[in-house]
Amino acid sequence: MTVKKSIALSPELYQYLLDHNPPLDPVLRKLVDTTRSLLPENAHLQVAEEQAPLLAFLVRLTGARRILEIGTFTGLSSLAMAQALPADGSLIALDVSEEWTAHARRAWAEAGVADRIDLRIGDGLASLRALPDEPHLDLVFLDADKENYVNYWEEIVPRLRAGGLLVVDNTLFQGTVIDPGVTGSGAGVRRFNHHAAADKRMESVMLNVADGLTLARKLS
Repeated sequence: MTVKKSIALSPELYQYLLDHNPPLDPVLRKLVDTTRSLLPENAHLQVAEEQAPLLAFLVRLTGARRILEIGTFTGLSSLAMAQALPADGSLIALDVSEEWTAHARRAWAEAGVADRIDLRIGDGLASLRALPDEPHLDLVFLDADKENYVNYWEEIVPRLRAGGLLVVDNTLFQGTVIDPGVTGSGAGVRRFNHHAAADKRMESVMLNVADGLTLARKLS
C-alpha cells in the first residue's frame, strides 16, 4: 500500500511556506496585488505566489537563455523568469488577451526587463507553430487552455533542445484528474498526464506544487 507523505496546507502552514521562500520583490508583489484587486474574478489564473521564485530558480538552475511561455495572463510568471535570465537571454510570451497582458507590459517595464520579452498576441497553437521547427528552446512554461495541452506538448517537444525543460502547470487540476468521467479542462489535463507519462522522448515528474506541476526534461 502506498504511504501518503504529503500534508494538507492550512492557511498558517501555507504562510510559513511563503515566509521561507525567496520574497517577491516590490514589482512582483505589486503585480500580485494589482491582479487580485483589479481582476478578482480572474485572479485564479495567476500562478501561485510560490511558483514565481520556483520558476526563477529553474531558469538559473538550467542556465536557460531562450524561454517560451504559453499563457501569460498579467505576467507574474514571465516577469519572474525574465528577471532570472542572463543579460543576453530572451523570453517569448504567447497570450490571447491585450487587456490582461497590458498589466504585464507595465510590470515588465517597471522591472526593467521589457527588452527581454517578446509578447505575441493570438491563438497559442498558431503562434507556437510559427516558431522555428528545430530544437532551440531551453525552457518552456505551459499554462494555457487545458484542452490543448497534448497539442501544445507535441509542438513544444521537437523545439526543445536536448536537456531542455518543459514546466506544465495545473496538472492535478483541482483533483478532477482522478475522475474518468471528467469533462472540459479537467479531461484535457487528464489526457495530457497520460500522454506525458508515456512519452519516451521525455523524462517527467509530477509534483504536488500548487494545483500540480509537471517537470519534463528532453532526453535527446
